[in-house]
Amino acid sequence: MRYIIIGAGAVGGAVGGRLAGAGHEVVLVARGAQYAALRDGGLRLRVPEGEFTHRLPVVEGPAGLGVLRADDVLVLAVKTQDTEGALDAWGPAPVEGGGTAAERLPLLCAQNGVEGQRVALRRFRQVYGVCVWLPATFVEPGLVSAAGSPLTGILHLGGYPHGTDETARRIAADLEKSRFEAPVVPDLARWQYAKLLSNLANAVEAVAGPLEDGQAVALVERVQAEGVAVLEAAGIAYTSPEEQREVRGDKITLLPLDDAPRGGGSSWQSLTRGTGTIEADYLNGEIALLGRLHGVPTPLNDLLQRLANTYARERREAGSMPVGELVRLADEAVAAVEKQRSGNQPSGK
Repeated sequence: MRYIIIGAGAVGGAVGGRLAGAGHEVVLVARGAQYAALRDGGLRLRVPEGEFTHRLPVVEGPAGLGVLRADDVLVLAVKTQDTEGALDAWGPAPVEGGGTAAERLPLLCAQNGVEGQRVALRRFRQVYGVCVWLPATFVEPGLVSAAGSPLTGILHLGGYPHGTDETARRIAADLEKSRFEAPVVPDLARWQYAKLLSNLANAVEAVAGPLEDGQAVALVERVQAEGVAVLEAAGIAYTSPEEQREVRGDKITLLPLDDAPRGGGSSWQSLTRGTGTIEADYLNGEIALLGRLHGVPTPLNDLLQRLANTYARERREAGSMPVGELVRLADEAVAAVEKQRSGNQPSGK
């Protein structure tokens, strides 16, 4: 199989680089400065064993490949907010022997949150979800670091909306030859919703900086507790922290890499790069959506969604809000909801 990595940033670059390093055929898809750097200097992947340069085919879209091959696998690694544009481009692409990519090729959604794969299923017949646990950083155009050792990441795979098949098992086998663990599971959503809960911290980090301050850690716990309440009200199952620890164990330890400091998570990286967009609508915003559907207030996630989007839109510096200020805003948001709810209670008269 040939892997077409749509979105060769941190996650896409790490997956594509590791697949290529294990001898698999890989095409990278990128835009702008990243496209130019990959085209001219190759993909530089900095990992604990050293830095490797992979000179791979790189395109800006399907036109760069002409007719796609019947054995192509599309790996969607763009941020969720960029999903529609990628699907618009790749869904109609012709495949050898007839038909289009949307009709004939498997699409893996290697993204945070749960919405990308649902959007994809409107277009593509074969959609697979990926629960991505892969610490990786976009350092600069052409250079991606992945500090995990001995494994680079753990990528749970499954059909969407559920189930497994031979295609998923073949892809998993290729990933497991490429420094990943790739369990194929019939209930992938359980893993994805657990990951969603952990990703609710992304906006806190993006707005107020590293989660080292006790106030920041306490705020994250409140935000995640709000998420748990929403998932339970919605009847959505998720893997427990104990089950996650059992699977992960000590398989991924982050090691320091020369000249490639470990930055923040994906949302922090979006602000640092000044992309103008951020994935908060599909992380904190997913909890806000479920809360509204099931009658559970989500003032903390509402606040973080709004702040993260404001920071991205106005290109504010990542981590520039003092954590004390963020906690104050969070307390005010919770108090406002409590006041509104108490005011709506029957008086008893």
